[in-house]
Amino acid sequence: MSSRYRKTGYRILAYISMAFAFVGVVLPVLPTTPFVLLAAFFASKGSPAFAFWLDNHPKFGPIILQWRARQAIPASAKVMACSMMTLSWGFLFWGGATPLVLVIVGITLVAVACYLLTRPTY
Repeated sequence: MSSRYRKTGYRILAYISMAFAFVGVVLPVLPTTPFVLLAAFFASKGSPAFAFWLDNHPKFGPIILQWRARQAIPASAKVMACSMMTLSWGFLFWGGATPLVLVIVGITLVAVACYLLTRPTY
């Protein structure tokens, strides 16, 4: 694959990730932080101008810089993510999901929560 096509692919993925991040700003069920970090990663590979904009953005820049420096996640993002995972599992439980689904989803959500909570906080 040529370098030009690869850069275009990364650029497209950066814009798609950022679109999801913007949707996550409005909808509490969609996380913002992971999509901002993905957008920054893809932009660094395919669009230096977009990467520069993200790194210097007043809201997203600190998230990206803290992740790159220390793999740190904002406390508010941790609280929101854990709250939404708990709420999601609760909806499955009260919605009558089968025990197998509850166990598999529960284990997955606990694993994600453990990962989040073991990252440094800023």
